[in-house]
Amino acid sequence: MATAPIQEFLKKALEANAEPASLAWLAEQAEKIKASSSPNPFFLAFSRASRYFKKEAVSWTEGAKSSLPEGVDPSAWDSLQVARIYLVLQLPFQNEAWQAILQQLFETGDMYEQQALYAALPLFPNSEGLLPRAIEGCRTNMSLIFDAIALRNPFPARFFPEANWNQLVLKAIFMQRPLYLIQDLDRRRNAALAAMATDFAHERWAAGRAVMPEVWRLLVPFMGSQYLDDLKKVLASSDATEQKAGALAAYQCSYPPAQELLTGYPLLQKACATDAYRWEDLGIEFQKNRV
Repeated sequence: MATAPIQEFLKKALEANAEPASLAWLAEQAEKIKASSSPNPFFLAFSRASRYFKKEAVSWTEGAKSSLPEGVDPSAWDSLQVARIYLVLQLPFQNEAWQAILQQLFETGDMYEQQALYAALPLFPNSEGLLPRAIEGCRTNMSLIFDAIALRNPFPARFFPEANWNQLVLKAIFMQRPLYLIQDLDRRRNAALAAMATDFAHERWAAGRAVMPEVWRLLVPFMGSQYLDDLKKVLASSDATEQKAGALAAYQCSYPPAQELLTGYPLLQKACATDAYRWEDLGIEFQKNRV
């Protein structure tokens, strides 16, 4: 992967959002990193970036995003993240030294530094070498770091083995993070994940707690008799968002008894048929209601 177009994209984004003095500092540090045979200039610049860039929103242009690898969504990155990612891309990717440097940062960096590194994983050439680190990072209970790996990031869907992928999705459900921001979620749905997600739903129900509606999205390709009672419960829910999710799962699946069950809710069935419900919309609705 060529990083030059990515660097140019990031630099232009910062030029539209940062002060000239900050940009001059960044350019100077980039030259020092590239000219040095030691990682020390990089470590120093990566740490000091917070003096020159703040955690402020970045204005992105849709056309410019074509410079990024497929699936990379920088919309949640702030100026400090972008500056740090830009600095990382100055490392010597032509050898393996960069992986050791990043491993050291993962172990010693604060949560904001780790956030930048995890979000940037798909930008690094041969980044699959950092797969164990990404899997380990998903064990965190800090949503800032977990989101950087799990949400808007194509890395997990591309490289995580099924067991680790399933754990990521279940962790997102447990932490009530928006599943619609997990890239390639539908493509990587699997029967084991559907079973584990419903087991989690049963535990929530037993404790008298609500189940996030996006859980039922995971069942669609695997709908069968084992999930029919769950679907009945969801369709009969007094929670409108949960009920819509049950309807959408029944409508999208190919299991005739589930589709027949939906006919008992003609308004919901009609809404599904007219594309009035989408999983992303239901996820957004749920997140708004829980705030």
